[in-house]
Amino acid sequence: MKESASPESVLNKPTKPLQIVIAKGDGIGPEIMDATLKILEAANVKLEPKFIEIGEKAYLEGITTGITQDSLDAIRKYKVMLKAPITTPQGKGYKSLNVTIRKYLGLFANIRPAVSYYPIVKTKHPKMDVVVVRENEEDLYAGIEHQQTDEVVQCLKLISRPGSEKIIRYAFEYARKFNRKKVTCLVKDNIMKLSDGLFHEVFKEVAKEYPEIEAASQIIDIACAHIANRPENYDVIVTTNLYGDIVSDITAEISGSVGLAGSANIGREYAMFEAIHGSAPDIAGMGIANPSGLLHGAIQMLQYLGEPEKAAFIHNAWLRTIEDGVHTGEIYNPELSSRKVNTSEFADAVIERLGQNPQKFDKITFNTEEDSRIFIEDKEYPAKDKKLVGVDIYVDHKDRNAEKFGQMIEKASEGNMPLRVITNRGVKVYPDGLESTFCSDHWRCRYIADEKTDLSNKDIIELLSQLNIHGIDVIKTDNLYNFDGKRAYSLGQGE
Repeated sequence: MKESASPESVLNKPTKPLQIVIAKGDGIGPEIMDATLKILEAANVKLEPKFIEIGEKAYLEGITTGITQDSLDAIRKYKVMLKAPITTPQGKGYKSLNVTIRKYLGLFANIRPAVSYYPIVKTKHPKMDVVVVRENEEDLYAGIEHQQTDEVVQCLKLISRPGSEKIIRYAFEYARKFNRKKVTCLVKDNIMKLSDGLFHEVFKEVAKEYPEIEAASQIIDIACAHIANRPENYDVIVTTNLYGDIVSDITAEISGSVGLAGSANIGREYAMFEAIHGSAPDIAGMGIANPSGLLHGAIQMLQYLGEPEKAAFIHNAWLRTIEDGVHTGEIYNPELSSRKVNTSEFADAVIERLGQNPQKFDKITFNTEEDSRIFIEDKEYPAKDKKLVGVDIYVDHKDRNAEKFGQMIEKASEGNMPLRVITNRGVKVYPDGLESTFCSDHWRCRYIADEKTDLSNKDIIELLSQLNIHGIDVIKTDNLYNFDGKRAYSLGQGE
């Protein structure tokens, strides 16, 4: 690592021109973006920005994605985006803009550091320094939902091997690059044995390639309890989309405040940087929001764009500011703070301290000789032997009598592949179900062919036709497969 330049030389040396897209967002977004840009300008960061309008205004103009094609084209051209929080109107079928952008641009890795600034910022966890690496494109955030009966809706959880390997490999590469010692995988594969099971399986495979890094795995529910109570036991956490969203909010909050945490969204070609928190419309326009989360996102952006000295320079000024007790309202504590400030005044305080280093916290340094970006190549996977062995047929039926329903279904499908079991909300109810099991109007009828039978989609179509003749309201089907001779579908509870 090169010897650190003097603060004066870092301040006086402008960055190379940085072409980025900037979205000021909704709620407190414009206020914290203006404060962040003010600090960047004072630090001699030379931005060539393209401002775009996204979020609530676009939604209310009838653009259901919250972003116009022109704005998307601008992001594709500039490749890097600094985004303030946006508001998604509740209800009315609006899709999350964050999810849309992340998936549209292939931003598969969401990096969310959470650091304790004890004793300056009140927290129960003085030694906390955790990075959550969250898968950003799939899982339940695929947003594939259907209402299938009067009583039941479904949401599809999609976990892919390529998606899992990319994010897990990114976590280990991140740990290696930034001298982290441990990567912990969080899953729920004691219940979701196929989807979370795949993520866990890939984690164990990839971990073998990084013997110098400790690899651990935990079930998500107890892990959340442990993280909330003993976060110092964690270093890098890698997990799926929903779990990562929840865990990163927990780590941000227990570190002192969600308002302090930044977030990077990284893909192969594009990147987006933001605060971890939302648009907080309840305090919008009051000038009291903390810009620190977005500023930390901007610091991550500077690292990504090859300006590590400038990133450290701003970060150290920020540390000195909070160290001096200059705090916005949500972290202000009369016992620890020296001055309560608004959004703009906080930015001014950081600017006043540009060139100063913290006295109580460790000074931040970033490696100026090494590219901070992590590149993960796509990978080809060999095809498996896939055999169709049966079908799950879902039926809308109002009578909650499982025995009566099962007998009706068996009569309606005589002569086709055998009915193996009927489940309701995943629990076996026929044959030999229990009267105490509550049944909704959503039934899964599982048909499994004899092992010697070469089943085809034609057989399934014939079965569906037979059920249709008997007036059975089929609402969905799922083909059942074996891959490389192994069952690739879950059993019903009690099956």
